[in-house]
Amino acid sequence: MEVSRRGILIGALVGGGLAVGYALRPHKYEPPLAPGQNETAFDAWIRIAGDGVVTVTVPQLEMGQGITTLIAQIVAVELGADWRQVAVEPAPPSPLYVNLPLASRWAELWLPMFPGIASAGSPITRRWAEGEVFTVTADGTSLAAYEYPARVAAAAARSMLAQAAAKQWDADWQDCAVEKGFVSYQGKRLPFGVLAAEAANFDPPKEPPLRVHPARERNVDALRFPRLDLPSKVDGSHRFAGDVRLPGMVYAAIRHGPIGDTELASWDKKRARGMPGVIAFVKEKRWLAAVAETWWAAERALVEIAPNFIAKDRADSGKIETALDEAVRGGAATRLLELGDPGTLKRNFSLAKRYDVAPALHATLETASATARLHDGRLELWIASQAPEAARRAAAKAAGVGLRDCVLYPMPAGGSFDRRLEHDHAIEVAAIARAVGRPVQLTWSRWQEHVAGPPRPPVTAVMAARVDGSGVVTGWKARLALPATTHEFGRRLFEGQSDRQAMKASKGEADPLAIEGAIPPYAVPNMVVEHAPAAIGLPTGRLRGNAHGYTAFFNESFVDELAHHTRQEPLSFRIAMLGHDPRLVQCLQRVAIQAEWGGGVDASGQGVACHVIGEGRIAVVATARRDAEGVRVDRIDAVADIGRIVNVDIARQQIEGGLVFGIGLALGSSTGYADGLPVIGRLAELALPLLADCPEIRVDFIDSDAPSADPGELGVAVAAPALSNALFSATGLRFRKLPLLSEEI
Repeated sequence: MEVSRRGILIGALVGGGLAVGYALRPHKYEPPLAPGQNETAFDAWIRIAGDGVVTVTVPQLEMGQGITTLIAQIVAVELGADWRQVAVEPAPPSPLYVNLPLASRWAELWLPMFPGIASAGSPITRRWAEGEVFTVTADGTSLAAYEYPARVAAAAARSMLAQAAAKQWDADWQDCAVEKGFVSYQGKRLPFGVLAAEAANFDPPKEPPLRVHPARERNVDALRFPRLDLPSKVDGSHRFAGDVRLPGMVYAAIRHGPIGDTELASWDKKRARGMPGVIAFVKEKRWLAAVAETWWAAERALVEIAPNFIAKDRADSGKIETALDEAVRGGAATRLLELGDPGTLKRNFSLAKRYDVAPALHATLETASATARLHDGRLELWIASQAPEAARRAAAKAAGVGLRDCVLYPMPAGGSFDRRLEHDHAIEVAAIARAVGRPVQLTWSRWQEHVAGPPRPPVTAVMAARVDGSGVVTGWKARLALPATTHEFGRRLFEGQSDRQAMKASKGEADPLAIEGAIPPYAVPNMVVEHAPAAIGLPTGRLRGNAHGYTAFFNESFVDELAHHTRQEPLSFRIAMLGHDPRLVQCLQRVAIQAEWGGGVDASGQGVACHVIGEGRIAVVATARRDAEGVRVDRIDAVADIGRIVNVDIARQQIEGGLVFGIGLALGSSTGYADGLPVIGRLAELALPLLADCPEIRVDFIDSDAPSADPGELGVAVAAPALSNALFSATGLRFRKLPLLSEEI
């Protein structure tokens, strides 16, 4: 990655004693949320009201993954609260809630000169994260980042409540029990609400004693902690970004230019004269917005005036495919893994196959939406963002106000799948609010979401292996051609670069995060994994599953082909290479029993796949077939080992949802590009699975004491190869391109 000014400054600081002293110096920050009437605040995480309601502050974006319930459950268990009296409130950006594990994972994006020193426990990482107010929600790091500080905060509050009660009873506070919203001692008990105000006057122990057992549920446990957001989502009262209403608010629709070097050229403003409700037009170099009394009036005005854009170097599927082909065949590549003797992996492979993945769209239920109010030099922003501080800074700059004068109210997202890591709509709504001088809500149409939303990158991979005479894999080589997509994203997020600037700066860079998961879980003595960067002229970004969404497809499709090439049963072929990973072996064995695995014989329609993401493991058997309408997925069996499970119901939802999302990526969710525009503009054209298309899904979990792992992306990664392998069993045909069957069209 090109060295940024931020990277130079941090690098210079790392080298000096003054810098290390600055990094180690403790910094105190005020809690961002003040207690309400009749409420008492305990640290920045917990408030207790006089009626006993415990409000937990959640610093991560709720986008359907259930994080508000998980953080609240962790606090409730550690505190000893009654779940029926627990509420949640989203936290505004604050240095008190930094996501250190994610900052460490993304170190090469913000500290390209010295990424190796940025561990999650490094003071350099903490100081950077606090300075950037890095509370980003991504990569399944929420539990790793926030379980411990939430537990410490709850343990501190519990000790303070116990001290307040013990004072009244003239008892030792450590002898008091705190459970179900009460503090009790020898038959006496007092509720949290009565004790809260007095408890705030006590100091917690320097190291608050944590409970022996953290929040945990077993696979067979009954539902004890139902999701807190479900009732409002069922009755329609849950408010998303598009539900915000302000006095005097107007509405904006927008048109972005084609993907390329784009500039707004002209529009016929006269054609909008007399249209009811139209208030103004706001233009920037690459977009034009209409503002009206209703969103529909604004949208119709844009249709009427027909803005014209001039665009060079327009994105085109033909050019994209050519660039990927040239890169995978002969482009310069960086070896990101060498194991054993790489010299043996230059030629004479037993099997070599090529796989292709088309760009994939996010297809969120809620398109980009944001509301802004600029009044007396103060900008207020209502938005769903996975990177709220980055959105806040960008919006403040666009509105021409200082950062202190910009307030962001975090809203939940109606699905994100990493789309809300980008903040282009925050910049646009701030600029529009500045221009019209009224509160304004900007909502992108589905078409604009497809035009301006960076998709998951297209990828071409060549997989090759050497097998000895006994059918043992002795060599494995993977060469992946794709843009340095994570570096592009990092430059947009951390440096504020445009799509074009980020693509130009990232050209030719090796990107380890862009090929995560390319190292298979199997024990192979000789292995090489390469990234061949490709300049494709299409901005790309993060999407649920990220690199695992295609690397698992490559690995598990290819290992299945190797099994059939050597005439071995696919399940046992995998297990034979997993002696070092008994947890994954157990997943495979359990799912084989659960699915009544028949060996993947011809016409059975069964396909197996497995994958590892961090500490999480999953094995899947899919049963699928071809019918008159394409692919019919009848059943998916899954067994996952995600370590200690905090909430079984949410874990199961995440695996099931990930599998359905993965089915969508396997069979659709994609578009081609022509003349700088996506070929597909409507949600209905993406071949996403409808409720009637969803198979029977059976999910089981291994009871494990391993560290908790995020389940949200495991199903996404493993769905496509399992379906591909099932279709081979059903039809005898190998499909090596995503979406599946697309090579037939």
